[in-house]
Order: sequence, then C-alpha cells, then structure tokens
Amino acid sequence: MRKGERLFQLLNILRSRRGVVTSQEIAEQLRVSQRTVYRDIQALSLSNVPIESEAGVGYRLRPGFNLPPLMFEEDELEALMLGVKMVQGWSDVQLGDAANRAFDKIKAILPDPLHTRHHQQNGWLIVPDFHRSHVSRFSDDLRAAIKGKRQIEITYQSLEDKQSRRELWPLGLVFWGRVWTLVAWCQLRQDYRVFRIDRIQQLSQQEVKFQTSKTLSLPHYIAMQESKDEGYADSTAQCKSSGSKD
Repeated sequence: MRKGERLFQLLNILRSRRGVVTSQEIAEQLRVSQRTVYRDIQALSLSNVPIESEAGVGYRLRPGFNLPPLMFEEDELEALMLGVKMVQGWSDVQLGDAANRAFDKIKAILPDPLHTRHHQQNGWLIVPDFHRSHVSRFSDDLRAAIKGKRQIEITYQSLEDKQSRRELWPLGLVFWGRVWTLVAWCQLRQDYRVFRIDRIQQLSQQEVKFQTSKTLSLPHYIAMQESKDEGYADSTAQCKSSGSKD
C-alpha cells in the first residue's frame, strides 16, 4: 500500500471513532507495524491535521475537525456523469459497475444542494446500451490478457464470413464509437493486425507471455498509422469496415 493511501485510510479510521484508538488497533487495521503508525501520525500532524494523543491510551481527532469536501462545478459533475454512462453503455459489466461505484463515492461527498440537484436532474443524460453485450464481448478476457501480456488464440469471422484461427499478442483496445477493436501483433502475419471484438467467435488465453518494445506496442502502431501518407482517418475507416487488414 502506498503511503498516501495509507495516510488517507489512517485519517478515515480516526474520523470514524468518537473516542481514542490505540496504535495497535490502527496497525492491525492497516496491516503495518506500530512504528509505521507513529511515523504516519507524525506526518499527518506536520500537515496540520489536529490529532490529539493521550499517553498510554491512544489517538483521536480534535472534535469539530472535518476534511474540506471536494467541490465540483455543475458542468464538471455532468461531465463525470457522462463518462460513467459511456463506460456503462459501451464497455463490459465489470467496468460499468466499477464506474458506478466510483461515481457513488463522488456523490457521497457532494454538498447537499448539489447532490439534490444532481439527483433530480440526472435522468436527462442517457447513453443507450442496447448492444452492450455484443460490442463488449470477450473484453474481460482481453483486458486480462493485455495487462498480463499473455498470448491469446482466437477464432475470427470476417465480414465476408471467412473463419480463421490466429495466435496474437494483444496490445490494446480501441473504441470507434460503434465497435471495439483489438490491436494485436499477429504471429501468422508477423505484423500488426486489427480485429473487431464482435467478430471474435472464440478466445482462449495461453501460457505464453510476450514483451512489448518501442517497435512493438500500441503507441508504435498508432504512430505508424499517423505517419502514413493517406492519413489516420483512412486507417480508422478501414478498421471499422473490415476489422482486419488481411
């Protein structure tokens, strides 16, 4: 756990108690040593957090202390809400639920007037998710393979209904507004290839791991597309229409 996150959790422990809390209790909750707790208490005190201590008893926050809430302008809140709804409507269930939980945390600290206004008006902003299960198919497995740098094998059906099996190094996911695409290094072609997720019929992760480099990565692929004479827009249109450059 990073120090900043640990300090935030320590502060929450102190805020949640009406009385004192011992260093041992804090250490057990944070799964650190008491010595670390002492250092963290000192760091918070030096940051002007009013922590009171009673020798041999424990610590507590001075009564009346509250962290200032994060303040959002109304249009900032609407921008965040739009982002959440886009994730919910156009990505998989796992990411959609995570976006919703994150926004719940934001709403929990809003001042009452802004919270009430948002609750009364949030129905006007809608991102339909009619095709969510279709366009985000296999995205959970693909994200896991990309993060773990694991080779995958897919059965792919082109728009011409031709099926092929490919062993790929998955590099990244790109959303074009209607479809998600996978940018990958194709072992068969020994080159970059782009596949529409909704055209993948089967997918399996393999034990083989790969490494990216300056000349084999998603940024490198994007840079190559941008440098082509026909321009990046032509590449985008090709990805949408064919899903693969074969």
